[in-house]
Amino acid sequence: MGGGREHGNTEEHDAEMRQLDSLNRLAGPTADGTGKAPEDLRHRGADLLVTGHALARVASLGEALALIGRLGGPALPLCSQAVFRADREVLHCVGQLGLQEEEADAYRLPLETVHPAAQVARTGRPVFLSSPQEFCDRFPDAPELSDRTGQVAWAFLPLTTYGQLTGVWMAAFDASVRIGDGLGTFLMTLARLLGRSIEQTYDGQTDRALSETLRSSMGRVASGVEGLSVAARYVPTGGGLMVGGDWFDSIRLPGGRLGLVIGDVQGHDVQAAGLMSRLRTAIHAYAAEGHGPDAVLVRASHFLASLGEDRFATCIYLEADPATGTLRIARAGHPHPVLRLPDGTCLLKHVRGGLPLGLDLDEDDYPVSVVTLRENEILMLCTDGLIESGGHDMYSGWLRVRNALEPGSSDDLAGLADRLMTAVVAPTPTADRDQPATSFTEDDIALLLLRRDPITERQDGSARTLRFTLEQDQAQGLADARIEFQGLLHDWARPEQVDTVLLLVSELLGNVLIHTEQAAALRADISGAHGRRRLRVEVSDRSDEVPHRRAPGELSSSGRGLVLLDLLAHRWNIRPEPEGKTVWFELDEDGPEEP
Repeated sequence: MGGGREHGNTEEHDAEMRQLDSLNRLAGPTADGTGKAPEDLRHRGADLLVTGHALARVASLGEALALIGRLGGPALPLCSQAVFRADREVLHCVGQLGLQEEEADAYRLPLETVHPAAQVARTGRPVFLSSPQEFCDRFPDAPELSDRTGQVAWAFLPLTTYGQLTGVWMAAFDASVRIGDGLGTFLMTLARLLGRSIEQTYDGQTDRALSETLRSSMGRVASGVEGLSVAARYVPTGGGLMVGGDWFDSIRLPGGRLGLVIGDVQGHDVQAAGLMSRLRTAIHAYAAEGHGPDAVLVRASHFLASLGEDRFATCIYLEADPATGTLRIARAGHPHPVLRLPDGTCLLKHVRGGLPLGLDLDEDDYPVSVVTLRENEILMLCTDGLIESGGHDMYSGWLRVRNALEPGSSDDLAGLADRLMTAVVAPTPTADRDQPATSFTEDDIALLLLRRDPITERQDGSARTLRFTLEQDQAQGLADARIEFQGLLHDWARPEQVDTVLLLVSELLGNVLIHTEQAAALRADISGAHGRRRLRVEVSDRSDEVPHRRAPGELSSSGRGLVLLDLLAHRWNIRPEPEGKTVWFELDEDGPEEP
């Protein structure tokens, strides 16, 4: 094995020597015999500069090859190009210009085959061929297409992407070329620029895919819950070119509550966008678990710091109760919300806050501010891009936002969001009247509007609510709870379900008294029309110990609670709270729906 490899290296060394002789022959005397480069070759440096800048902005390999093709002329009689990529043990054509389809298909070569492209892929050294005869002499077993394509000279050059040899660029010419006039160096430099362009194309495609995914996910933000409406808008950096670090989210919480979050990760690059996506997912998960606003931000700050990215993020997270309009708000270094009153008056709503997320300074203090949103009042949450875009500072930008937000009524929340964005993101007219205007921003802009809707219907007079707290030293209260439930369900259409409710309530309250040292808080709500009502019972305690389902024996006096819930309740679950947990179940007066 070792001898064969040495023999192969000797052959490749001899080929390189022949290549040097070929370069000397191609160099030959210059056109005027003075040894000076022809006048049309003195502009190659400028051509490389212009082409290099253009290659940095292309979006595909085809565009890159087309740009290089424009360099063709008397000094560079370029007639066709191909880019080969090494895929495992095979070299195949991934892009071409000037070749017929069947010609491109013919370039599918094992890496060990005798072919100039395969040799470049193996050695990383360029191969220049000055004539069809030289092609046949050096690579007698390789497919030679000059008879069909009119190619008379070739250059095969290595392509390096991400610091590794990953492909080969073939430049074919339909006339003799003088490599010695500096053309060889010119082509090798052009190959390096092409490799860099391919890198940027791959990166750009990845960035665009990430951008589209993130924008799509933010486009699916919920419109609100009954009693609360939400409108959201997002403008990325450059008016649509890239998603950055700004985001918003809407989370349906237990008990009909709504969670809203808006934030801004430091930076406007794709790394900021990726970090934003991870932080957004983490906050959504913490909120859905039932943690309060302060606990959500503490956990989010620790999560961001643990990633080791050395970036921080500002954020506001709030819980909204549609029944009362109560907002519980926690803020981490983010701009204050804006409160719009029903008459259009706008006020900066100063809420207490802590440090931005991710600083890891052992100061995890995010105080919760309580704000009551009244009917037709709107709370605006935004990132600093909305205020500071267009060269504004926080003061002048706030005046611009206020002037756009105050006019009109609060009925059309989506129209209000559109008007605000139009005033802030000034569109740039296009030359084509059929094309919409475009806008370019120096920073991302994220906007959330939350409105408490007017109550248009009277509350259901048949709704019933029971609140009951059972302390550890009040075990006799179990009997009191059973009596109160019997009164609550005195006219329940299915009397057998009353016994079921009493059994389940006794089990849940008893589990708190037996397995924790905490008080049990019970809440029961009945809603709906008579005969089709729904009972929901929640039992909460401040213990973090989550009950587990067991399989008790026939004579066992405990371990039956979750089993009974599974058998008798129509729906049930365990919900973690900022402190402790809640076990809840529901029963329908008319029973479960038939499949």
